[in-house]
Amino acid sequence: MNEIGNIYQLEPPIEETDKSAKEMDEIVAEFIKRTILKIPMAEMITILKAWDFLSENQLQTINFRKRKESLVHDLVMLCEEKHASVNDAALLDIIYTQFHQHQKVWDVFQMTKEPGEDIDLFDMKQFKSSFKKILQRALKNVSVTFRDAEENAVWIRIAWGTQYKKPNQYKPTYVVYYSQTPYAFISSSRLRSSIPLLGQALTIASKHHRIVKMDFRSRYLDSLKAIVFKQYNQTFETHNASTPLQERNLGLDINMDSRIIHENIIEKDRVQRVTQEIFGDYPQPRLEFAQYKLETKFKSDLNRGILAERKEPLRCLVKFSSPNLLEALKSLAPAGIADAPLSPLLTCIPQKRMNYFKIKDK
Repeated sequence: MNEIGNIYQLEPPIEETDKSAKEMDEIVAEFIKRTILKIPMAEMITILKAWDFLSENQLQTINFRKRKESLVHDLVMLCEEKHASVNDAALLDIIYTQFHQHQKVWDVFQMTKEPGEDIDLFDMKQFKSSFKKILQRALKNVSVTFRDAEENAVWIRIAWGTQYKKPNQYKPTYVVYYSQTPYAFISSSRLRSSIPLLGQALTIASKHHRIVKMDFRSRYLDSLKAIVFKQYNQTFETHNASTPLQERNLGLDINMDSRIIHENIIEKDRVQRVTQEIFGDYPQPRLEFAQYKLETKFKSDLNRGILAERKEPLRCLVKFSSPNLLEALKSLAPAGIADAPLSPLLTCIPQKRMNYFKIKDK
């Protein structure tokens, strides 16, 4: 884990420069237009209804069978009539991102309190106010938008600017924070300089002391959440509860040819049992990769050869990737591709809550 910043004193807020209403309207219209253009036609009505900015009657005036360019023009015109703000447009972008969260790469951050520090009652309204004020006091041009979600979660969208440039609405950072937990999920941002300030805002607003970046990332936010909160095995408690454990399998024999005979039934049962003990009898959280960095020094009793004189350690990188890595690992031993049990380095991912590993000589 890497600590991303300490708490420091902030400068007083700087007043924003006034903009003409016309300029703001053009900015918002373009922002809404670009966002709607990203929405697939099959999801258009669903996302617009979730946005809840345009009324049902207004949506009924729109012909959703038009060409997309014409449809977008009509929708933008309705938004201009209702004087949509940057915040309204940002909410639409959050909703689109919630529908397509797998298009982002998410990093997990963990916060901690001081030893012996009391647990404060959490107030979401106070959290939002504090978070926004911290960013706006430290940075003149920054846009912050919130949207409440399920399970006491809040989605936060931050568009970053500078002291001299207005926020760039097209390269925002997204944060998903679950109240009364020490975890936040942050979309990977090109603006690395913004991470310490963002970490500071999260720790102060949530009343924690420090924040670190975990060695854990994925495109699948739900899987990260399930592993961090240890929810991935909840289905195991009720799944096939009436079926004896020994009669269950790992779902690998469904399409197996009935003419195939296993010569070693005892070994097959052992592999199934060991795999079941390690992975459980439930669908695995979806991760795309696990990365291992190895650093070791050449060891030999013979004082000769190029490697024997090498002072620098040998380094290599091994990366396992799959559309669903944990399910793929789960199938290796039953399929006869690997011995059972698999190496703990491969099976410990959910328990350690990490998929970046560094292996060094002791």
